[in-house]
Amino acid sequence: MSEHIDSLNDLQIMARYNRWANQRLYDCVATLSDDEYRLDRSAFFGSIHATLNHILVGDRVWTSRVIGEYSGIKSLDEILHDDFAALKSARTAMDEHIVRLVDRLSVGLDGGLNGEVRYRSLAGGPKHASPARHVFLTLFNHQTHHRGQIHCMLTQAGCENPPALDVIIMLREFADSDQTI
Repeated sequence: MSEHIDSLNDLQIMARYNRWANQRLYDCVATLSDDEYRLDRSAFFGSIHATLNHILVGDRVWTSRVIGEYSGIKSLDEILHDDFAALKSARTAMDEHIVRLVDRLSVGLDGGLNGEVRYRSLAGGPKHASPARHVFLTLFNHQTHHRGQIHCMLTQAGCENPPALDVIIMLREFADSDQTI
């Protein structure tokens, strides 16, 4: 591994992994026709389009909770961007936001990764509190879960080579090219 990769903690690596995986996934999705992109494939959120929006919804909800702001999200199936280009741009911005936020917390700023995040589910109910590190584990796991669904839908759409999305592949790519992540 490169010295830079070894100097990061696991959540920092996961933040960079998510940025990398989302870029690869969006690049593949961009090759689909609009009809294939929006086709209801009987997945939990229906289409690739709706599932990509849902991932962004989840990220907005969780990151807003971490920084103590209101997300403005009303439902988990909210369509934030109907246009693919706008959704991709918002995804890129969110991925950069997640990397910066995890980096800040990793060095102890803004309460650090053990800082308590207070929140209530979108459905209401009791208040909850979790360390920021657990919030990010949830966010990363949520993305991975839904990227897997999209990967399956890409296969259904006839994509011959859906992208490999394993963390170890990203780590090897960056180590082999001596890029910074």
